[in-house]
Amino acid sequence: MTEPIPAVPAPLFGASDIRRLAEEIGIRPTKTLGQNFVIDGNTIRRIVAAAGVGPEETVLEVGPGLGSLTLGLLDAAAAVVAVEIDPVLAAKLPETVREWRPAAAGAFHLVHADAMKVTGLPVEPTALVANLPYNVAVPVVLHLLQHFPSLRHGLVMVQDEVADRLAAGPGSKTYGVPSVKAAWYSQMRKAGVIGMNVFWPAPKIHSGLVAFTRREPPATTATREQVFAVVDAAFAQRRKTLRAALAGWAGGAPEAERCLVAAGVDPTARGEVIDIQAFARIAEARESRP
Repeated sequence: MTEPIPAVPAPLFGASDIRRLAEEIGIRPTKTLGQNFVIDGNTIRRIVAAAGVGPEETVLEVGPGLGSLTLGLLDAAAAVVAVEIDPVLAAKLPETVREWRPAAAGAFHLVHADAMKVTGLPVEPTALVANLPYNVAVPVVLHLLQHFPSLRHGLVMVQDEVADRLAAGPGSKTYGVPSVKAAWYSQMRKAGVIGMNVFWPAPKIHSGLVAFTRREPPATTATREQVFAVVDAAFAQRRKTLRAALAGWAGGAPEAERCLVAAGVDPTARGEVIDIQAFARIAEARESRP
């Protein structure tokens, strides 16, 4: 009995493919848009595997660029909706998908828009997988988690330092506003580090993978906006005690102390040592003042 021949993985872009595509459409990666294209197929496979995308899922990809990651996602998911801001890249991508993944062309949806302004999509995504521009990574992640509650999990590749901030817990030196706000929506964890040589052009710093799983926000009568206002105030002057840092937000240090005590938080503590649940209790204490 002959052994079955193993399936050959569908081809992914290499460095020569990326440079050829870029030359065809006259694209040079720009620092303004934070464009660094992945030129290594094994890295794409690693990202897709780490994202844990199921064959029944619809994946939201932000900044698909020339389509390196897009092809890998089409191999793993039922559908991909890609949001691309660059008009030249957006025009080329459907053609690339038809050429490289003709059987999956009907499962690919392109939205030519700024991801920070998108509040609706042609299909409902269940996962977010993206190589995000370093300069807008945090606001894009928070915006998408806010506006697309159907996103249950995902994986983003960002600057390694940003990855550490997103995944940091209370007490960590990198814990700050991104950590706390991300924790409102999800459980974040660092899922790996990507070297510089798998990109064109090669960045000067490593990239980090951050995986997230959606969870319910803290049970509170305060709104998300009210809680985030406390977070912003607490870290605006992170060396100060919360009593001092929240004085402007609360309308004075005595009122800030009252809110903190009511929330069960030490007024002499600093913002970097308390979690999202504590921030929610502080916001709630102000709204329920006598």
